[in-house]
Amino acid sequence: MFIDYLNKYKSMQKSFINFVLNNRLVTAFLALLLFAITTYGAQFLTFKTDYRVFFGKDNPQLATWDQLQDTYTKTDNLVFVIKTRAGQDIFNKQTISLVKDITKAAWQLPYSTRVDSITNYQHTEADGDNLLVMDMVEQNPDDLTDAELAKIKRVITTEPLLKGKITSDDLLTTGVSVTFNLPQKDVFEVPQVMAKARQMAANFKTDYPNHIIKLSGIVPMNNAFGEASQGDMQSLVPLMLIVTLVVLALAMRSTSASLATLVVIILSSASAMGIAGWLGIGLTPPSVSAPTIILTLAIADSVHIIISMLNEMRAGRIKREAIKESLRINFQPVFLTSFTTIVGFLCLNFSDAPPFHDLGNITAIGVGFAFLYSVTILPVLLDIAPIKVQPKSKIGAMEKLGNWVVNKRKILFPASLATVFILAIAVPKIELNDEFLKYFDESVEFRRDADFMLKNLTGIYTLEYSVPAELAQGITKPEYQQNLDKFATWLRTQPEVTNIYTMTDIFKRLNKNMHGDDASYYRVPDNKNLAAQYLLMYEFSLPYGLDVNDRINIDKSATRMTATLRDMSTNDIRALTARIDDWAKQNMPSYMATEATSPVIMFSHISERNINSMIKGNAIALLLISLTIMLALKSFRIGLFSLIPNIVPAIMAFGLWYYLIGQVNMGVAVVASLSLGIIVDDTVHFLSKYLRARREKGYDAPQAVIYSFNTVGRALVVTTFALIIGFLLLSSSSFQINEYMGKLTAITIACALIADFILLPIALVMFDKGRYTKDN
Repeated sequence: MFIDYLNKYKSMQKSFINFVLNNRLVTAFLALLLFAITTYGAQFLTFKTDYRVFFGKDNPQLATWDQLQDTYTKTDNLVFVIKTRAGQDIFNKQTISLVKDITKAAWQLPYSTRVDSITNYQHTEADGDNLLVMDMVEQNPDDLTDAELAKIKRVITTEPLLKGKITSDDLLTTGVSVTFNLPQKDVFEVPQVMAKARQMAANFKTDYPNHIIKLSGIVPMNNAFGEASQGDMQSLVPLMLIVTLVVLALAMRSTSASLATLVVIILSSASAMGIAGWLGIGLTPPSVSAPTIILTLAIADSVHIIISMLNEMRAGRIKREAIKESLRINFQPVFLTSFTTIVGFLCLNFSDAPPFHDLGNITAIGVGFAFLYSVTILPVLLDIAPIKVQPKSKIGAMEKLGNWVVNKRKILFPASLATVFILAIAVPKIELNDEFLKYFDESVEFRRDADFMLKNLTGIYTLEYSVPAELAQGITKPEYQQNLDKFATWLRTQPEVTNIYTMTDIFKRLNKNMHGDDASYYRVPDNKNLAAQYLLMYEFSLPYGLDVNDRINIDKSATRMTATLRDMSTNDIRALTARIDDWAKQNMPSYMATEATSPVIMFSHISERNINSMIKGNAIALLLISLTIMLALKSFRIGLFSLIPNIVPAIMAFGLWYYLIGQVNMGVAVVASLSLGIIVDDTVHFLSKYLRARREKGYDAPQAVIYSFNTVGRALVVTTFALIIGFLLLSSSSFQINEYMGKLTAITIACALIADFILLPIALVMFDKGRYTKDN
């Protein structure tokens, strides 16, 4: 029965090949029609500009963050960072005038809900039994006297809520913080805000040339994600096309064959992106690398078909017969490698970060189109194009390499195992680090501005706590306030913390104000009713947009505390939060139990979550790919041999990565699955030629290994070189996730070629003692 099925398959394959070459116009028309239909969807592609896209709906850190923002207010912000050029402090008329003008103008930015600066800081003073709440600078800054400037400086520099947040320690830099409530219904919301903010900053730079103005915060970061995506799409794809053409021309020494391959890879990439548009997939920095990866992967199918065709022509066949023979011997391995690559990329859906789902799905679609176009439009183009071949030397470089590996196997095998072992023991030492600020290199404006803010004012990383009271209205209880103040005081002693924003500082200031500004009363009120009265008076006195809803929940059963941090690795952030949790458990009532949340908390856990989720994905991918190879090659034993070059390269690459870089981000977590789908291609082509030699030619293992080197070795070198170049181009991305992913995948692919040329052949020669027939 199996023989009948095999014969039927071979008959269908032969009929398909004859149809393609005998009906070139029909084949080309159908292929181009498919291309036109698919690429029409590209007009629906959009770029996502929100860091939240990196977190799935079931991500617990995202759920905690969303809950805090639903309880209080959203904290998507933008900070105008202002520094004086002359080296004088910010408490001068010109700087205060600039801050006041930006504060006023910032209210006009789209979706802005709050603006905080030193000029509209709500200063409180006692006036008899009355509480006065007013902007720190109400009058025209040009009218300020020296005494008034001195008072502003004294108030601002002694207010713990401001120091290290919107004023620097050296008093040379300040910030205007704008909070936004973005509806998240339109992909143009963030770019619209940034366009207005940049225009504002440019105008103020012209009006105030003695000041440096930079933009930082969450909104600029979100915008940077979108700009990084567009930048990579515009630069990497054209560059990849040029490099691909050069590599192919040098490797195959045929302009016609190179151009035919270029057509296939362009059609494949464009069709995949068109389908992504039809499916409504929003592009992010990771997923926007799909066209570059598809361009890289699509080369492999064409190269194997073309090189086999050239070999057949050198052997004396006419071109059309050479094309037919090449398709006959490559159809199954090309289909098999395409299928296994698709499996590898689809397993990216196990990732905890949705952008990698999109990357995997788009690339899998592109690989499918690459196979389809390589067995339809490519043979047609090769049949039409004028192609000449050069005579082959008696003993080629690949045959020499095969002989060397077989003859030196007793030395190479233990040396290879020792190398793999040394690299494997380094893998657990790799550090997980997802500092989202450093996702962008210094060529990105946001990174430069964020570094400027970090150096001169404050950091972008924060820890947010919603600290519950026992009951509704419980935040005014003395016990609650005393414990909250103790928590804030302890946090301020931690070296990683630059600022603590807590309601207890406001209560202490109000208590002092209502006791005639007597400094001895700068403490939390010791009476619940008194504290409630202070809070009520303060709330009624605050202007629109500057209320305390961002600090107190509706029923006053919890308050929000914000800790601003220095620049830190995510490992350090996890260690800090663990230390804070331990302190809180030992020193605070159980009802005040809380946990830190914020974007940096979300990113500090994403690598670990991504790795844990991808372990399952990698296991499934490896199992499916191995079973596919066993079934397709009709050999359980050969399927087991295939595990060697499929597992070892990732181990070697991650080991090398430890010595070269030492840390990984969430993008690197998907490399094992991503590269598995790629590196299996070389294994399949090598083993298929090995089995062909054993079954059809009756060779023993050493002879079959040398035959594989001789027939497919050059193609493997060409495709590997092209893949490495492609992923190294991806590593030139300004987005660190793509940079790391490109570098590590390139290293893995290089290690895969070593495994396929050394470990796999040696294992076959030493351990494959079985007998083979045409049906086994």
